[in-house]
Amino acid sequence: MKHLKTLLFATVLFIGATSFTAAQSKIAHINTQELVKAMPEYKAAQAEVEKLGKTYQATIQESIKELEAKLKQYDAEAANQTEEENMKRMQEVESMKQSLGQYQQQAQEGIQKKEFDLLKPITDKAKAAIEKVAAAQGFDYVLEAGGLIVAKGKDLLADVKAEMGI
Repeated sequence: MKHLKTLLFATVLFIGATSFTAAQSKIAHINTQELVKAMPEYKAAQAEVEKLGKTYQATIQESIKELEAKLKQYDAEAANQTEEENMKRMQEVESMKQSLGQYQQQAQEGIQKKEFDLLKPITDKAKAAIEKVAAAQGFDYVLEAGGLIVAKGKDLLADVKAEMGI
């Protein structure tokens, strides 16, 4: 009876250890931001976003110059105008300032939308390559390396770059 209990205990212990070993998952990590920045498509997208930003900036600078010129003109003519006319001019200047502020906000939103639209296919391509490499190498989980404190798993960055030809 004592041998039976020992044998049963040893069998349970063996099955438990085997299950624990089989249940362990393979984990890797990758810095996706670094991967995306290394892609040629990213550099082209950044150039396009910068070009759009410069276009908006040129329009804003032009509007500022126009506003400043109008302010100088109105200041110079203020003494020769009626109070009612000066109030209209002040309202016109305030309206121009508000329009400029709205345009700046729209420009910022336009740049952000353009950047998102350009980067989404790039990040999707990077994710697909990461998934392909992880599956080929048998990894169950791939963690983002940017937030890891200790990274003892395999770094897939070089393998994914090789897969993508970069």
